[in-house]
Amino acid sequence: MTATENSAIVDQVVAAPTYLADIRFFFRPEDVDHMATKGIELGTYDGVRSNALAIHAQTAPPNAQMPPDAAGKWSAERSQTFRNWIVSGFPLGTVTPVEPPPDGQVPTRLRKDVTTLSDAEFDLLTAAFTGLMARPPEAADSYFVLAGKHGLPKRWCLHHEDRFIPWHRQYLRVFEDALRSVPGCEEVTLPYWDITTELPDRLQHPPFDEYVLPADPGAAVTPNPVTGLFPYTTQRFPVADIAQNMTGFEVLADLATSLSQSVWGASDVNGYQDFSIQAHDSGHGSIGPTMGNPNVASYDPVFWFFHCNLDRLWLSWQTRVGATTLTGFRTTLGQNTDWLTAPFNELPPFSATTEQMIETEVSYDRLDLVSPAEGVLENLSGSMEAARTFAFRSTDPVSVRVKGIHRLNIPGSFVVSLLADGETIAKRFFFQPDDPRECATCVHHGIVNIDFRMTQDRLLDRTLSVRIDVPGHAEKIGTAFPLTQAGSPTINARLLVQEA
Repeated sequence: MTATENSAIVDQVVAAPTYLADIRFFFRPEDVDHMATKGIELGTYDGVRSNALAIHAQTAPPNAQMPPDAAGKWSAERSQTFRNWIVSGFPLGTVTPVEPPPDGQVPTRLRKDVTTLSDAEFDLLTAAFTGLMARPPEAADSYFVLAGKHGLPKRWCLHHEDRFIPWHRQYLRVFEDALRSVPGCEEVTLPYWDITTELPDRLQHPPFDEYVLPADPGAAVTPNPVTGLFPYTTQRFPVADIAQNMTGFEVLADLATSLSQSVWGASDVNGYQDFSIQAHDSGHGSIGPTMGNPNVASYDPVFWFFHCNLDRLWLSWQTRVGATTLTGFRTTLGQNTDWLTAPFNELPPFSATTEQMIETEVSYDRLDLVSPAEGVLENLSGSMEAARTFAFRSTDPVSVRVKGIHRLNIPGSFVVSLLADGETIAKRFFFQPDDPRECATCVHHGIVNIDFRMTQDRLLDRTLSVRIDVPGHAEKIGTAFPLTQAGSPTINARLLVQEA
């Protein structure tokens, strides 16, 4: 949404404006780009706040200097709203869900729920997967090579950092293009598996039920080849167990929390990104031993349908908060914008970059949206500037963070459980390779946190403890992993606060 599209904000004085609900719409893409060349950031909360007095002076009618064009000049009402925002202490606020724009054109790539595909569409998808899997394993566009970009032998995936979600959007596009390269499949698109439902029967039969690796994915790893993964056939848990695991790891709850966030946030910190990535990890661990191991997860055909759904949910969130354009997306960020610009925006091994992934020509047959009438989204946090008014509400959840886990000491994906009186009341799955010290991204983000949100009644007057398990090593070392060897993580428990 742009300022000109939001006439209610442009033409009426808002007595108690906030950045996310009002101020961010005051700056057009051309305004942001023009001032960026002068070293002034108008695209983010931190940038607008730090330049607020100068912005007000330069834009106030009747003798405004900025924007330089007549069409961009601020009305007296908008200027007064901006002044009110300054006087009230620059409140960040929360997002009021944005009404999605009407469909203006036929999408070039429409992805559908796999269960709703017609028989002809599903036959086409089957032919595309079969053709891709039949290609020689050394072919650059074979299923084996494409899956190997995420796991062994290449291990390009950028987990648990800002580029993670954009990386997967491009990865899906590359894989979808490969499906389209199969003769006769030029119009195929990748469907999604809505994980609020059980694993569809369609994904439990060839070629979607399993994949037999035609070559050793670990043999080409340098300097230390990875052994023990050949011969190898992908494995999943029974369908009922997958559904039970999704519930046990609270995957759907984390996804719901992610979609209710006003800001993009950061992995291990807050916002959409933190809860979406946490749900991603637990979803992987819920599905099976193959999906729970980054070295081989992408060889399981269900990987693509699972990640297609996560991309659908990201686009749902983008649409909710008015972040489907790069300019709109930047308004949901704070200071951390480097990953959208060179040289920090790369998505190896792809030529595409992070900022190019914000806008997409892909659409879905269904997005998870809410209307403005359903209220604002949340922006809860563990701390806030004392200069602001704030509130604790009895309905707000408690945040329990297991903080400072040294993941490099843990051999493989692991489960962090929160126990009350010896009973597991919450658990999360953390997705990482068996040898995290050999993964550059893991090393760069070697200390991680796990977040639990829950109502107070699940915690009060109970004896709490934390446990870490490494399920992939039950036969070698047992599942329990000593907390002292995981960096002796600490517990950060807090009531969440929001602006009043």
